[in-house]
Amino acid sequence: MSRIIAGAAGGLRLTSVPGAGTRPTTDRVKEAIFSRLESYGVLAGAEVLDLYAGSGALGLEALSRGAASVELVESHAGAARVCQQNARAVTSKLPGARAKVSRAKVESHVRSLAPGLDLVLVDPPYDVPNEQLTAVLEPVAAALAPGGTVVVERGKRTGEPQWPAGLTCEAVKTYGETTVFYLEATEAIETPGAEPSEHPSGESDPAER
Repeated sequence: MSRIIAGAAGGLRLTSVPGAGTRPTTDRVKEAIFSRLESYGVLAGAEVLDLYAGSGALGLEALSRGAASVELVESHAGAARVCQQNARAVTSKLPGARAKVSRAKVESHVRSLAPGLDLVLVDPPYDVPNEQLTAVLEPVAAALAPGGTVVVERGKRTGEPQWPAGLTCEAVKTYGETTVFYLEATEAIETPGAEPSEHPSGESDPAER
């Protein structure tokens, strides 16, 4: 059974999606991802989108750690029901936090995203081709707020996708069989003499192997 690791709802057990059709993120990988996101300073007050949400564990972890809202997008009916159940459990611990579950195909849903997203979490099934993932990320890039962050989980053997215009890969980390790509919204206009991105890309994570 998955759980919320830290934050206001830390320790809360989450309902898992029954069957073998989903691949939940391990606690080890989840902690590595959110430790990095906290170092980026992107969680507090963030508007978050969780694509291919499964049980909602990633998006709800962000909510527990200070995000203002999360939308969980999941096409499978059973998984969407689990998302609803977990969202109710987590928001009961977080007065003012907002969680919305959208049962929809990700490829269709991203075509109508409202702008202003601070963080997008993308954990597709490993059998989703990289070309399909690139197509999903194109409208995501357009909906990001300035300085927005995208986290993409893939299988170690899948290879790096082609990133669409508007996204720059700032770091790549491998944890066991999982590779995580940390992407940042590309500024439309570079300011002369601007400071480099604060997103670190060279340090190692404690969980990395």
